[in-house]
Amino acid sequence: MEVSSEYKYKTFKSKTVTGEFILLGVSDQPQLEMLLFVVFLVLYIMNLVGNLAIIVVLWLEPSLHTPMYFFLSNLSFLDLCYTTSTVPQMLVNFRSTHKTITWAGCVAQLYVFLSLGCTECLLLVVMAYDRYVAICQPLRYTIVMSRRLCLQMVATVWMSGFGNSMLQTILTVRVPRCGRNRVDHFFCEVPALLKLACVDTSANEAEAFAVSVIFLLVPLGFVLVSYGYIVAAVLRIRSAQGRLKAFNTCTSHLAVVSLFYGTAIFMYLQPPSSYSQKRGKMVSLFYGIIAPMLNSLIYTMRNKDMYRALRRVRGRLFGSKRT
Repeated sequence: MEVSSEYKYKTFKSKTVTGEFILLGVSDQPQLEMLLFVVFLVLYIMNLVGNLAIIVVLWLEPSLHTPMYFFLSNLSFLDLCYTTSTVPQMLVNFRSTHKTITWAGCVAQLYVFLSLGCTECLLLVVMAYDRYVAICQPLRYTIVMSRRLCLQMVATVWMSGFGNSMLQTILTVRVPRCGRNRVDHFFCEVPALLKLACVDTSANEAEAFAVSVIFLLVPLGFVLVSYGYIVAAVLRIRSAQGRLKAFNTCTSHLAVVSLFYGTAIFMYLQPPSSYSQKRGKMVSLFYGIIAPMLNSLIYTMRNKDMYRALRRVRGRLFGSKRT
């Protein structure tokens, strides 16, 4: 008896939305798994320690209770969540012969990873605006960057990131895969999951491109405009020491912007035909794991106020232990 095409589609669809995915990672090069396990375990611990240290210092040090450091504490918390959404599962798979993730786990990982990525794109814009007001309108800084406005901007950033990613996640996981479940990636991400589709994904790719323009190019444009005004204002400062001080308040943020936007744009704003799975995996590891870890190092080593506050808090904690 011949099976109807409608029955086949329903069967494929049921396989698509149930069961589990196999995350291939570097299973074709098993000799690398132990090395990668050690490297990413160390990076993850550094990320946890660095970002937790920033959050604790900003909470305990009253002199850093300013809008700039309020946004930095949000960035550190975001980076903690960003890496935690993917790295623990990666570490388990590196040491396991059964490199799987449940369908629900994959959907949750995809949604959280997308949401935090979109949130970081917008948060970096807010941080650039904060620097613009501080340098270009210093006399009005405390009035413009009020506590209420800072809270509203942060709340908007988080809600926008998680709201947008809901639609993108649904559209990605609903694509029929006809039973295919071998994801050539370290974790669940949009380009890798779309590669499993057994139907035309042009609409999904167009939607992903449009979202990338909105959450990558548009925010980057605002950041560049902000820094255009900042550079113009700094160049009008007569004192060389004053210019250097103004630039130093922006260098950490500029470094973070370059790391994050550069790799994310390379990943999401290339034509599907030129997408390389192997290259995409490496780029994803950089902006999803390595860049968040570098953020904490950049802000603690490049920011003198942050570095001094870290030493003061460490001294107080060690002093309390002696007594």
